[in-house]
Amino acid sequence: MKVLITGCGGYIGTLLTPYLLRKGYGVRCVDRLFFGDDVLKHVIGERNFELVKADTRSISKDVLNGIDAVVDLAALSNDPAGELNPQWTLDINYRARARLAKLASEVGVSRYVLASSCSVYGRQSGIADENTEPNPLTTYAKANLLAEKDVLPLASNRFTVTALRFATVYGPSIRMRFDLVINAMTLSAFTEGVIYVEGDGMQERPLVHVMDVVRAINTVLEAPSDRVNGMVFNVGSDEQNFRVIDMARIVQGIVGGEVRFRGMVDARSYRVSFKRIREVLNFSVLYNVDDGVKQVYHELLTGHLRPEDRWFTVRWYKKLLEQNPKLLDSY
Repeated sequence: MKVLITGCGGYIGTLLTPYLLRKGYGVRCVDRLFFGDDVLKHVIGERNFELVKADTRSISKDVLNGIDAVVDLAALSNDPAGELNPQWTLDINYRARARLAKLASEVGVSRYVLASSCSVYGRQSGIADENTEPNPLTTYAKANLLAEKDVLPLASNRFTVTALRFATVYGPSIRMRFDLVINAMTLSAFTEGVIYVEGDGMQERPLVHVMDVVRAINTVLEAPSDRVNGMVFNVGSDEQNFRVIDMARIVQGIVGGEVRFRGMVDARSYRVSFKRIREVLNFSVLYNVDDGVKQVYHELLTGHLRPEDRWFTVRWYKKLLEQNPKLLDSY
């Protein structure tokens, strides 16, 4: 199988790409590589790897020649980044994805996997599952939901479409992100001896290790079409629904540091059920939060990870936009 991965230079993509290559897939990647060309140095030159440096908003159907499946990861990748310019977020995270899915269906690609987010649940009083009415509170979440609504109806007996709603991801990656809650807490505990908790820490959030996200994508690519076609799956585990304060205590127990409260209470708060992916696809996670904290802490201790500006999504985009204010306008 040959897979097109958009956003191959991102947090998930830089791990998904070698994972699929090791399993014998051919991989064609599309990315503008805003976070550096070196994030793909571990796969450049491999026989079954091909890089197309392009923007998903303007790629032609030619990029789909010979492709069997698309994994659409390219996005402005979190809620704060999504608010830098809501129009960019809607263009990249929604319209570009809807366009690519339509192109894929027209040229005979057999599968399309949309990377969505549990952030579409926004704020919920009970446990949200895939049948719960979404409540997106940010442009990022709204764009994900709009993309789902456009691509899922394309499902047919010739075109298998699946949307994956990822829990909040954690763990080390080649294109690291220190703006994700567990990674951020681990970093600040290591560098400052402080673990920052926004608001009162009572808001709830589901978590999932980045390698379990990679494994879930692979599971969907290999699943029988009738199990995944037209389906939405939450990706994570029921055991990893946490209050933010409890996340901080886990980090404190491993890295040490003082827990310090700051800022406003986050309006987003939701617990999520992962029963569907467990029962339909027999998928279960391999990693827990302790594992992720220990892995990130180890990478910091050994110097393999350093807190560079580019590992903080909003900070890096602001830096790039200071140099070229029209950077995301042109594609």
